[in-house]
Amino acid sequence: MNGPPLELVGTAGIDDARDDWVRLADAAGNPFTTWEWASAWWRQWGEDREPLITLCREPAGAAVAVLPLHLARTRRVRTIRFVGHGPADQLGPVCAPEDAPRAARALRRALDERIGDWDVALAERLPGEAELAPLIGGQVLRLEPSPVLAHNGDFESFLASRSRNFRDQVRRRERRLRRDHEVEFRLTVDPDQLDRDVSMLVELHRARWGETWRAFDPPRDNFHRDFAKAALGRGWLRLWTLELDGRAAAAWLGYRMNGVEWYYQAGRDPALEREAVGFVLMAHTIRAALDDGMREYRLLLGGESYKDRFATADHGLETVALGRGVRGRAVVAAARAATRAPAVFRRRLGRLAA
Repeated sequence: MNGPPLELVGTAGIDDARDDWVRLADAAGNPFTTWEWASAWWRQWGEDREPLITLCREPAGAAVAVLPLHLARTRRVRTIRFVGHGPADQLGPVCAPEDAPRAARALRRALDERIGDWDVALAERLPGEAELAPLIGGQVLRLEPSPVLAHNGDFESFLASRSRNFRDQVRRRERRLRRDHEVEFRLTVDPDQLDRDVSMLVELHRARWGETWRAFDPPRDNFHRDFAKAALGRGWLRLWTLELDGRAAAAWLGYRMNGVEWYYQAGRDPALEREAVGFVLMAHTIRAALDDGMREYRLLLGGESYKDRFATADHGLETVALGRGVRGRAVVAAARAATRAPAVFRRRLGRLAA
């Protein structure tokens, strides 16, 4: 969307932009750019960071976007990043989708004209379909898969669009579970059950992934509990538990906003691998989303093969880096080189800008 340049107005912190942020995040429909996500994130990780929250206003005064930035200082590098990075699977300016190009241009202006004293700016996990990276400039450091299921219809019509083998597998696996067990798909709706259900999700996630995937290690576990409480209150939370004979076998965490379902994390009992409880639960969450009229089911970060079986497209996520001065440009150049280096060197570089 074209229009006159937006006026950039700084705020003292996250809470000062709350009213506009909440309104614009509702229009954006991305749980990871909500004020609630940023507020929970700041309580866990914001102590040593400087908030740089900027409102982007029309000349007439209405806020069109929020730039949720912060500055992290280390001995080596002063880095600008989005509030919420790390656990967030998709980030960017907070605005309605049609205003994203103007907000991206405003972000570049804010970095060039308003915000000083930084070496590196990271715009992480921008949605590829929005094509924001060229508007922000800099170097694209990383491309990550983020598949999506887009379908205009219910679950049965979606299955009809897939292969016969896939349709049979979806139906057969749930039938087999129901033949051998008493099956219940339970959605968390009671605030009094929330903490217990989150604990079960964490337990099943750790049981499945062990030390290889540490999405709920402290303090992330506390962060997710904090946000889950806020998300339940706002009607966004989708926390499903699959119970077999009264015992939790798998759990699925996601969010629902503005006609889109966002799948975030899951876990399952490894002892039930042959029963495919994770697959059955995911199929159920997709059925619930499409039958409720969701236009998209975002499978989010990661290119795992099981996601490809459901996905209809993958526009990816782009991380853009800008360097200022000799130090900043050197860090960005090294980061680009590190994308082709062994993982150990990528981790070392990541700690440089952390």
